[in-house]
Amino acid sequence: MAQNLTLNVDGKAHRITVDDPKMPLLYALRDDLGFNNPRFGCGLGQVRRLYRAYRRTGGAFLHYNTVSAVATRKITTLAGLGTPEKPHKLQTAWIEEQVNQCAYCISGWIMTGAELLARNPHPTEDEIRDAFSDLICRCGTHNAAIKAVKRAAEKA
Repeated sequence: MAQNLTLNVDGKAHRITVDDPKMPLLYALRDDLGFNNPRFGCGLGQVRRLYRAYRRTGGAFLHYNTVSAVATRKITTLAGLGTPEKPHKLQTAWIEEQVNQCAYCISGWIMTGAELLARNPHPTEDEIRDAFSDLICRCGTHNAAIKAVKRAAEKA
């Protein structure tokens, strides 16, 4: 049976109708709402640490959450983190540190770093590494990503 839901994505309410309440959030974001920055990444939902982090903060981000499970939460995508006119400090640091990623996993890395900085404005390198420990970047930019988080923390 079809279900009408309202998703709060990047500060705006969006009404959608879903046939399957277990549909992944990613499908709603990309297919129904036309957001192109969320990526499939891990379709199996194996990046559990990021999921736990967003549950702690009351937010929702990961695409493998079901759409019905996040309908009452605020959803932030990479596009909602900052704007071209006023980017989030981590987005700026990502550019300054030249964290060259292919864009497949960049949303997960930046959103993980942003969540870390939101709850811990001055993380140690070990805390940054721990936050990123479940993420995989085949481009090999782990060290540059850590430097970007450190740089953003210095701006706090």
